[in-house]
Amino acid sequence: MKYRKNRQGGDISILGYGCMRFTKSGTGIDMEKAEKEIMKAYELGVNYYDTAYIYPGSEVAIGEIFEKNHIREKIQIATKLPQYLITNRAAIDKYFNEQLSRLRTDYIDYYLMHMLSDIEAWEKLKKLGIEDWIKEKKASGEIKHIGFSFHGNSKMFIEILNAYDWDFCQIQYNYLDEVSQAGREGLEAAGEKGVPVIIMEPLRGGKLVDQLPERAKKLIAADEKHRTAPELAFRWLWDQPQVTCVLSGMNSVQMIEENCRVASEVEVGEFTDKDFELIKNITDSINEHLKVGCTGCGYCMPCPRGVDIPSTFRCYNAMYMDDKSSGRWEYMRIVGMRKNPGLPSQCVACGKCESHCPQHIHIIEELKNADKALRPLPYKVFQSAARKFLYRK
Repeated sequence: MKYRKNRQGGDISILGYGCMRFTKSGTGIDMEKAEKEIMKAYELGVNYYDTAYIYPGSEVAIGEIFEKNHIREKIQIATKLPQYLITNRAAIDKYFNEQLSRLRTDYIDYYLMHMLSDIEAWEKLKKLGIEDWIKEKKASGEIKHIGFSFHGNSKMFIEILNAYDWDFCQIQYNYLDEVSQAGREGLEAAGEKGVPVIIMEPLRGGKLVDQLPERAKKLIAADEKHRTAPELAFRWLWDQPQVTCVLSGMNSVQMIEENCRVASEVEVGEFTDKDFELIKNITDSINEHLKVGCTGCGYCMPCPRGVDIPSTFRCYNAMYMDDKSSGRWEYMRIVGMRKNPGLPSQCVACGKCESHCPQHIHIIEELKNADKALRPLPYKVFQSAARKFLYRK
């Protein structure tokens, strides 16, 4: 296993265990299987285990497994404050203490503000005293490192990155999201500040393995280095020095052994021009199925009315590359649930965006199509109710 450094010089395994997708058995997690898999990862050098308050049963499961096998002091636990549920200072302590109890520990190694998507969410926490709370918890040793996980665009990511002296951050990033979400721009911004970056969704929830188009599968099958689809995706990430750790929701011993093998071999800068060409060709084959030919370049921004055009098209395309529900959910999460949403319905057809689009997309018309597809009536109703709950006084 290879390791990279956190800001204090400690070692983080470049492969982390994403603990959201344990195998279910009956009404809960299959604990026997989960323990076998976690201990295999531990034996092979994985020391970073990521969970969250809202992952059903996950914190309780790994807390029990770590305690039973007496390895708590030898691993790093990352979990997340459900900031979207916080309405007062007391609630912060309530959730944190519950997490300590679930995890059977008296400290958290890596604690994240979960799912920040805009600067307003952080400003809300600041008004509730989160900065003093973090200072107290770090002074007491109950939190070792503080960070945030992010879903949104690169501009917003950089705003949040610069809003506090973070110890680390977590972003969705893979070769298909290079110019969406935080993207390479966000990754490099974090790298310039010396902030370690944890990667989630390196395989797009398995979609860069199981749902590749036929042309992409043929390109990978013809790879002269005989790398699999997940191996290529992981190696592309680890080739970048700003990537500290890549999370994988591993749910078989075979998968763990294979991912750990790659993580023990990979080197920064190992990708050749031919390797990058292969990734580009795979990406192009996926993008052939796009609904809108948006590259996420951002030349259409800023919109005078606040419409988040790149994120809208990214999620619209995801409906047809992945599946409708995942595209709609991602859209609601990263656009619709922001305090100042960037919905297509805000468009007044001024045309400024179209005059700057290098792809010559008919943005005004496509925004209408996207809004209709992304926000059917049930989603609009849910979004309205959720926003009233989140932004209640």
